[in-house]
Amino acid sequence: MASMIDWLQNDTAGLLTLAAASIAVLLLAIIKFKIEPFIALFVVAILVALVAGLPVNDLVGTPTTASKSLLETGFAGILGHITLIIGLGTVLGAIMERSGGADVLTTRLLKLFGPKGAPLAMGLTGLILGIPVFFDIGIFVLAPLVYVAAKRGGRSLVLYAMPMLAGLSVTHAFLPPHPGPVAAAGLFGVGLGWIIIMGLICGIPAWLVAGVWWGSFIGKRVHVEVPDEFLTGEVEGPQGGTGARRDGDLPGGPGSGGSSAAGGTGGQTVLTESPTSLADRPGPTTAPPSLGLVSLVIAVPMLLILAATMGSVALADGSAVQQVAFFLGTPAIALGIAVLLALWLLGTRRGMTTADLGKVTGESLKPIGMILLVVGAGAFYGAVLRATGIGDAVAGSMQAGGLPVILSAYLISCALRLAQGSATVAIVTTAGIVQPLVTEGGFSQPQIALLVIAISAGSIIASHVNDGGFWIVAKYFNMSVKDTLKTWTVLETILSVVGFAMAGLVWLFL
Repeated sequence: MASMIDWLQNDTAGLLTLAAASIAVLLLAIIKFKIEPFIALFVVAILVALVAGLPVNDLVGTPTTASKSLLETGFAGILGHITLIIGLGTVLGAIMERSGGADVLTTRLLKLFGPKGAPLAMGLTGLILGIPVFFDIGIFVLAPLVYVAAKRGGRSLVLYAMPMLAGLSVTHAFLPPHPGPVAAAGLFGVGLGWIIIMGLICGIPAWLVAGVWWGSFIGKRVHVEVPDEFLTGEVEGPQGGTGARRDGDLPGGPGSGGSSAAGGTGGQTVLTESPTSLADRPGPTTAPPSLGLVSLVIAVPMLLILAATMGSVALADGSAVQQVAFFLGTPAIALGIAVLLALWLLGTRRGMTTADLGKVTGESLKPIGMILLVVGAGAFYGAVLRATGIGDAVAGSMQAGGLPVILSAYLISCALRLAQGSATVAIVTTAGIVQPLVTEGGFSQPQIALLVIAISAGSIIASHVNDGGFWIVAKYFNMSVKDTLKTWTVLETILSVVGFAMAGLVWLFL
């Protein structure tokens, strides 16, 4: 027994075995025993640390030095980076949704593209609205508008839904303030400005192929009618409900905004509210905001963050202008400015009371606790892998295998996603495994951003029955399991493969 423990703790092969065993136990806990991912990550990390011989004082500290322990620093480091970003992004999306911004954007695009271009208009709506609004809320808000467009066009619901879903999924996977890319950026220490740049470079082609081309192709071959009960007349405004995340990211977590409830912790979501009821939800009591206001609120944080990133390259170091750009472009500051603008321009200026805004923001923040717990536990797991030497052993084996780090990261993320269905778990676990390669690789900020995109691309591949998002799509767009696999699952796979291919292509030039 002693020789076995010594082998696990000190031999490269033993460390690799311990890493593989920890991932196997983690997947077993989540998939077989339906344990919440953050609990599984926490428990497995503790077990790995103990088996690997990490001193207890280093792991949990003492009553007087607990703040310096691996347990607290592992959690605190990443949460200090992402909590404000995810919280402010969630509030921004909730105000955008409640104000009627989705309806304004959709209506203008539908008028611009006309009846024949309605599927493309829905795709652009998903792409633009998906920046401030999280995936499941985007579906709840836009689904009734998709029903109306499909009914008017007299064509398959799939033709209109797929481009919209592709737009929402691309922003969810590749762009801040969504939890996956923000968490990976925090773990790797890369600026969100570079994530935005690389996310757009890789995400837009993926959306064009998956949403526009595949959506048009499969929409002509899989015909799904819009049931009359899905429509309650013309949709005059946005649908209510607030939330902060995609159910598939946290298997078994409660649905956001009262829109869904998990049927167990395996990630299969059973919706307790029909699509019909979404069209009955009350919108704002005043006229919808102008397109200019909606566009301004969406664009402000993105532009400020990008300005700070470009300022680090183009402006003189230490100059007053650079310091202003850095301050305003700090993600939390940029999103805070956007939230204040939204509260005023889309809220109080249009007749919403302080109580109304408090209710909207309070309800929107409720679901993000689980996201933060998963990310924190995943960061702790990664910290344990590094402290025990397992991370270095895994990194060394990857390098010996000859695979490029960007391909290794993508494949690991794909495997974890396929096995347990949660994009967030796939991202934070993959980041913990490959972080030693990133730390020691001497990569530039743009290269690290591409690694984040590769991991995020892997985390959305082949959405199937262990992903709550699969069941949301099936329910809200009146599809059987077979049709959902033929449409949505293939769409997610195309998004993943094309997004990674673009990241790999750009990587060759950096």
